[in-house]
Amino acid sequence: MTYDIRTVGAHPDHWYPLAWSDEIKPGQVIGRRFAGEPIALFRTGDGTLNALEDRCAHRQVPLHLGVVSGQTLKCGYHGWSYDRAGACIDVPYLGECRLPNGVKSYPVREVNGMVLVFPGNPQLAEERLPAFLGKAADTGYLTRRLNREVACHYSFLHENLFDMNHQFLHRKNMGSIKARCLGRRHGETWCEVDYTFSRTEGRQSVGEAAILSAMRPGDGRKFRDLMTIRTEYPYQHLKVWVGEAGAPALDVWLCYTPLGAEQRANRTFGFLSVKKSKIPGLTALAWPFIAWFTERIFQEDKVIVEAEQAAHDEQGADWNNEVFPALIDLRALLVRSGTPPLSQPVGTVLSRTAQN
Repeated sequence: MTYDIRTVGAHPDHWYPLAWSDEIKPGQVIGRRFAGEPIALFRTGDGTLNALEDRCAHRQVPLHLGVVSGQTLKCGYHGWSYDRAGACIDVPYLGECRLPNGVKSYPVREVNGMVLVFPGNPQLAEERLPAFLGKAADTGYLTRRLNREVACHYSFLHENLFDMNHQFLHRKNMGSIKARCLGRRHGETWCEVDYTFSRTEGRQSVGEAAILSAMRPGDGRKFRDLMTIRTEYPYQHLKVWVGEAGAPALDVWLCYTPLGAEQRANRTFGFLSVKKSKIPGLTALAWPFIAWFTERIFQEDKVIVEAEQAAHDEQGADWNNEVFPALIDLRALLVRSGTPPLSQPVGTVLSRTAQN
């Protein structure tokens, strides 16, 4: 049975970012969501991070409106207390003899300053925990956080990054760039594609030059530059090499955490890392231009994928006429790896899509 890709849910049996570590100080609690599930993140006084269902078992009010007390989280309404496992351990006006079952708890970890929560089967959590996220912890790179809410289904963002044939969209910031696909590969839980680029009109922006200046040309690579994009469900990676086969000049790691139950909006978390130039301080000096350039590109992408979501909502189904083989690989991966929608399935996996 197959489905409209825009109704396929993000599979919960993976780690998803919900916040940044520095958003939650000791003694604080905040509310977040994964695909409609409300989750309260709270840090005890000793710095331990915890994740509980963000609904008090009593009157269902959000626990993130409560108070951290020692190793527990107290509901802000009647003061019911929950331990780190979600068990209700105190109802102040009844004592411990008549306690409800409590609320759901979630595995939670901090990796490279990002708070990751595992919303699915907790028995799979440890084996699927990523040890690191891109180059965020690599001192050979300068890294900036990527953090924005985007009003679209996560599949639009996967497709946007994976398909570099959309360079016409960025013509005002990059001039006319032509992407050439060098090859594609795919497996059960991943797919990737390679590109090289040529400028057909206009000049290189300061931001582009700042990123690419980290690498030196002349190692005999057939193509001057190489970009590899990999979707390793549910994450995406983008790497750019210039002139040598060693460390990439640019490394981007991304994850799109769905917010509402219909998953038509997400919070995009990520890291953009640029390899430091061999000239001390040069990359840091160029950093404001890199940030300015990448923000303008990301903003253009945000506008266009939100327009795609609006078109899907107006049409009521996925009318995508996809012809690029790498995108057909990606769409099949997202359907295969995600969860089927609760609604009646419509169309086919690659609705109105050319089969190559």
